Amino acid sequence: MANGQEPKSKRFPTVLLATIVILGLLAGGLIGYSIGYSMIIGRINDLQTQISALPQHNATYFLDENVSLSQLYKQVKESVVVIRGQELQYDVFHRPYYSEVQGSGFVFNFTGKIVVVTNYHVVQNAINITITFANGNGYSTSMLGSDPYEDLAVLSAANAPQSELKPLPIASSSTLEVGDPVVAVGNPYGLAGSMTTGIVSALGRTITEEMTGGYPIASVIQTSTPINPGNSGGPLLNYQGQVVGITTAIVSDSQGLGFAIPSSTILREINSLVTKGSYDQHSWLGASGTDMTYEIAQAMNTNVTYGWLVTSASDWTGLQGGTKQVVVAGTTVTVGGDIVIAINGTRIMSIDDLSTYLEEYTLPGQTINVAIVRNNEVTTITVKLETRPKPSTS
Repeated sequence: MANGQEPKSKRFPTVLLATIVILGLLAGGLIGYSIGYSMIIGRINDLQTQISALPQHNATYFLDENVSLSQLYKQVKESVVVIRGQELQYDVFHRPYYSEVQGSGFVFNFTGKIVVVTNYHVVQNAINITITFANGNGYSTSMLGSDPYEDLAVLSAANAPQSELKPLPIASSSTLEVGDPVVAVGNPYGLAGSMTTGIVSALGRTITEEMTGGYPIASVIQTSTPINPGNSGGPLLNYQGQVVGITTAIVSDSQGLGFAIPSSTILREINSLVTKGSYDQHSWLGASGTDMTYEIAQAMNTNVTYGWLVTSASDWTGLQGGTKQVVVAGTTVTVGGDIVIAINGTRIMSIDDLSTYLEEYTLPGQTINVAIVRNNEVTTITVKLETRPKPSTS
């Protein structure tokens, strides 16, 4: 044929054959899809039938070792008390009146003597103090001992019958690690028996409060567990129901942060608080200062950007305080003093490290080796620690 074209009679069978093949493939696919879909629907219906036949239960949240949150709460709730008292105050015309103070506490067995442990700031200056248990039964109480420096107080449980007293065990907080889960039980805003959960966010923090005279409360636990007024004095617990801290809400504007006095502090002080009524073994370095920063280092012409800068010191310490004041990042700082970088070989990065080391590893009268940077040279001096002066309790 001209132009290489094939006759139409020869092209038609080819086109017809191709069309039949395509239609066959489409039909086979549709049939296969229908069969597969029917099988899946049948399997889903079978599973739904099996699920419907299972017994129905409410959701239970399990912790490690198959302990549920609800079981843990039942285990500890009767050991947590509401603490109430009255505090004398004065109005704008200096007329006296009493206001109610409220917080939390927990029952503890100290060598056979049942007591209630709480925060000092909960009962500071309070009168007519009472403890109320989860069943609503309340009893009068009195303070056995207190330590404002660590925000601790111990109350008597002598007026409560033995049937009410269900003490909680205390575990050392030294075993805690960042990320460990914790539970707080207390009475925020008067809502008795409230439970919240979180994790350990940080360890070895320091917080300060007016009642401590400006001295830091050392080795504090930071937690994501919500802590509110009224929670103060309640237990911070691990998943075994052991106390690892005492929650505190004395830090203002700390939304999203919770703090707790570590249980190691309770274990260290409880004997003295119960038997003597106080604790007087807080070591004192005899100096005040501020944390070093890169900006302060630049102002002092030093390359040491960590440590604790001494701004003033007592003569007996051998430490040198600051010599001049400069403005650093909008804040007036006294510079020129010694920079404490280590105690007995332990690196000191900030007041957190310094306070924690002194509280946990030293006693008054002990001599320590303090590594300092003075005039851009590292040297070591010995300092004999004294007892921290007593804070005002007014």
